[in-house]
Amino acid sequence: MAVIRKKEKKETPALSTSSLPDIIFMLLFYFMTTTVMREVELKVQVKLPEATEVQKLEKKSLVSYIYIGSPTRALAAQWGDAPRLQLNDAFRTQSEILDFIAAEREKLSEADRPFMTVNLKGDKDVRMGIITDVKQELRRANALKISYAAIKVMRSDNY
Repeated sequence: MAVIRKKEKKETPALSTSSLPDIIFMLLFYFMTTTVMREVELKVQVKLPEATEVQKLEKKSLVSYIYIGSPTRALAAQWGDAPRLQLNDAFRTQSEILDFIAAEREKLSEADRPFMTVNLKGDKDVRMGIITDVKQELRRANALKISYAAIKVMRSDNY
């Protein structure tokens, strides 16, 4: 006759944590290399206008940004509420756009300079006269590739 043994209770093996630091460092390294930090601290408030036909810019390294809007609450006491231009990290005047474009072109390689694009990020409440003045200065600086930043919305009407 066969002897029937009682099955012994087996404990589940402990979870090995020896590879955990390696995994954490791999994830940390991945996020450090793929994350792009914001290069410019916004000093103006920009609520982008809405648009139905929006395209993404392909090569962001060829794009220079001009921000137009009212100063943030922290800077409103010093600069007032009137719309201002922000080029890189400082408030500038329209006459300084030529120098800004020249400096941005110098940063690019000779082959990429014809493909430089200026992106206007203007607040939706800013008067069009300021935008037109900026465009005239860009024309004087021979920066003819201009794009406008906008938020994509779905079209609600059918025409």
